[in-house]
Amino acid sequence: MARRVFRILAGVGVTFLLLTILMVLPWRWLAPPTSAFMLREQVVNDNAIHYRWVSWDRISPHLAIAVVASEDQKFPVHHGFDFESILQALEEKKNRRRGASTISQQVAKNLFLWPGRSYVRKGLEAYLTLLIETLWPKRRILEMYLNVAEFGPAMFGAEATSRRLFHKPASRLSLREASLMAAVLPNPKKMSAGRPSAYVIGRAWEIRTWVRKLGGARYLSGL
Repeated sequence: MARRVFRILAGVGVTFLLLTILMVLPWRWLAPPTSAFMLREQVVNDNAIHYRWVSWDRISPHLAIAVVASEDQKFPVHHGFDFESILQALEEKKNRRRGASTISQQVAKNLFLWPGRSYVRKGLEAYLTLLIETLWPKRRILEMYLNVAEFGPAMFGAEATSRRLFHKPASRLSLREASLMAAVLPNPKKMSAGRPSAYVIGRAWEIRTWVRKLGGARYLSGL
């Protein structure tokens, strides 16, 4: 009886692994037509979304490094999780300007999951993050994030946001504009890169300082 149960559980585990690999692997090469967060915006909030995929070479290097400086400075070297930031986040009681989630975790959440803090969702996020880090190169992970992250209400990705807010393609974003976009990522529905508050302007200045300390776009040259 125990052996039979083990075989069933093993079969379920292998099936789950194969199905999730099939769910994640194609997006290493293909541009997703939508994401879980975009679908939620359309279905739950009944909003028209603005989204246009562009390849890595059509996104300003200023935006790539600004987002890394703001969201996940260890992105080039970690394997999906920044355990030091997680421990710091657990110890801090005050509101933080930066969360403990890495860019890889945010890709897993935005592309496949839903908002929330339940253990089930966090467990799925961790598992999908491991798959993404295993199956995709780092540059693809960052390219995906720059295309599916929400930079404003119903505005997803660098290209759609840049054209709506700054009336130019994402390839022509300046460091100042890129830092404003990165500054609103923690709460893009309440903060605006197009009409920045004093807080957003100050945070964008901090991001530009971090960019300079990291060495600018050269920091990502090894991706």
